[in-house]
Amino acid sequence: MTTPAHEAPLVFPSVAFRPIRLAIVCVALTALAVLATGFIGSIGYGFFFGLGLAIGLVNALMVRHAVESITAQEHPLKKKMAVNSAMRLLVISVVALLTAYFFKHIGGIGVLFGLAIFQALLVMSTSIPVLRRIRANGLDVLDTESKG
Repeated sequence: MTTPAHEAPLVFPSVAFRPIRLAIVCVALTALAVLATGFIGSIGYGFFFGLGLAIGLVNALMVRHAVESITAQEHPLKKKMAVNSAMRLLVISVVALLTAYFFKHIGGIGVLFGLAIFQALLVMSTSIPVLRRIRANGLDVLDTESKG
């Protein structure tokens, strides 16, 4: 008999997530966005872009915390992670959309662009180290994890 998917154990591989590096990149991108939007006379877009990046970073940190706390349990379930993810995404989406709507006259839509760009940054910053390791060692994952 097989275990239903929602009751299956939750297993996450180690991921190369570096929040300090991402925060530095976010600050630099915010500065560039504020500078660029300042030249066109709509500096609010740059600040809201930075807010979107910050919300994305907070979300990524909350994901890491959720994964650590759920996988530390004796019987971690995928359902717990799915519910946690759905709630986080719902809250972040509502906050971002309300921000974009209520601050539309001063560039609130920038928060949505910031969130989108952060997701691209997150994917790149976590996949590039993994791809480098695969290129260097091949797909022998067990062998590379034991070597360090």
